[in-house]
Amino acid sequence: MTNNNITKEVSDEFKSVAEINSTKEFSLVKNLKFLLVGIFFGIIFVKAEIISWFRIQEMFRFDSFHMYGVIGTAVVVGVISVFIIKRFKIKTISGDDIKIEPKTFNKGQIYGGLIFGFGWALTGACPGPLFAQIGSGLTVVIVTFLSAVFGTWMYGYLKDKLPH
Repeated sequence: MTNNNITKEVSDEFKSVAEINSTKEFSLVKNLKFLLVGIFFGIIFVKAEIISWFRIQEMFRFDSFHMYGVIGTAVVVGVISVFIIKRFKIKTISGDDIKIEPKTFNKGQIYGGLIFGFGWALTGACPGPLFAQIGSGLTVVIVTFLSAVFGTWMYGYLKDKLPH
């Protein structure tokens, strides 16, 4: 290999690293909007008491309609949104078709739903509001967050060994 070839390879490697770094910087700026939307949703969750352990317990004890109303509204908005996307063949921002694949039933979904529901009832937290709970000062929820991360890791580790 000649000296020029080595220099060219090293130069190309540095260009690749520079391109990756500039892409990362661009991605961070580009993804700032998602952070801002997340903060906005977190504030909404706190103000609407969606992250309240007491509201969640009321729901699981059937003492209040508050959380059922919130969840029901989300389901209705989701159904209407999917209907509009399909009816008017709405595309993504980049112009790609939105494809909603048909879902297949798996008995593991029942087990997973039960585990999720029991965990939600016991901790008063589901994955979305965890961050809003921590951000609003409920630092004990960090234990729930770490448990969720560990549980997700365990699932990934054991996935191939679990029944289908």
